[in-house]
Amino acid sequence: MADHVRIGVLGAARIVPAAVVRPARDVAAVEVSAVAARDGARARKFADRFGIPRVHGTYEELLDDPNVDAVYVPLPNGLHGKWTLAALAAGKHVLCEKPFAANADEAAAVAEAARGSGLVVMEAFHYRYHPLASRLAEVVAELGELRHVEARLCFPLPRFGDIRYSLELAGGALMDAGCYAVNLVRYLGGEPEVKSARALLKGDGVDRAMRAELKFPAGHTGTVVTSMWSRSLLRISAKVLGANGEVRVFNPFAPQFGHRLAVKLNGHRRVERFDRRPSYEYQLEAFADAVLHGKPFPTTADDAVATLRVVDDVYRAAGLPVRQPT
Repeated sequence: MADHVRIGVLGAARIVPAAVVRPARDVAAVEVSAVAARDGARARKFADRFGIPRVHGTYEELLDDPNVDAVYVPLPNGLHGKWTLAALAAGKHVLCEKPFAANADEAAAVAEAARGSGLVVMEAFHYRYHPLASRLAEVVAELGELRHVEARLCFPLPRFGDIRYSLELAGGALMDAGCYAVNLVRYLGGEPEVKSARALLKGDGVDRAMRAELKFPAGHTGTVVTSMWSRSLLRISAKVLGANGEVRVFNPFAPQFGHRLAVKLNGHRRVERFDRRPSYEYQLEAFADAVLHGKPFPTTADDAVATLRVVDDVYRAAGLPVRQPT
């Protein structure tokens, strides 16, 4: 049995060093062994900078590389489904950046292919692998009957030519940042129904901000707030209100950059904090454990379908088009 996973990267995207290259240096079971990009010179420069041994001129060449066991897909949203399917067809495990696909229907097709492949397909919601996330779920279970679940991820991205503002590439604030908030409210509150949504636009059909109100079968409510450009320039938080108290979290999505979990339970208050080890390292360890040892993991293809069903419904409620594959 192999003792490590050799990962090939499709594209030299900005997220790659933080998400895979640097964390792999501290995860013994992972090696970044190859990179491919549309621009061969850019791929070579990227490989030289980060010590990646092999460069491929096309994505297809990387998928054909017998020295690559798994593929990391950090491409624009509208290409996630296409290249995850291509990687599965090539017999590679996949770590796919969020959102998993352009919409729930595409995600369901990928999930079906994943089930029949025997391969690991993980959506890269790295925060779910940090100890803060599992502790948060434990605290929420102590709150008793839930009243309200809320998550906010707002950050400023004034570069309006960025691909994240491209409808053709399945962009928008809800796709890029809001999918985190949707995933978190699902994780803590269950599967919601979208009651209403309101978007602020940047360009035709592209949301720069979104607010959605949710309702859960057990009766509690939910709220998702996200933006890449709005008055709420920087809000990264979550809160859950229950019969026995409440929990509020600052920065549940990247706790390595600072966080705070404040609990009020049965009249008592406390604050909990966790280590500053990058959530991406925890994610890579979980990915390697799944590939090498068959260990289960939470951000499965089926879970991705459920997240994107909510995302699609939010777009519909806001009167905007559901995103389509590129």
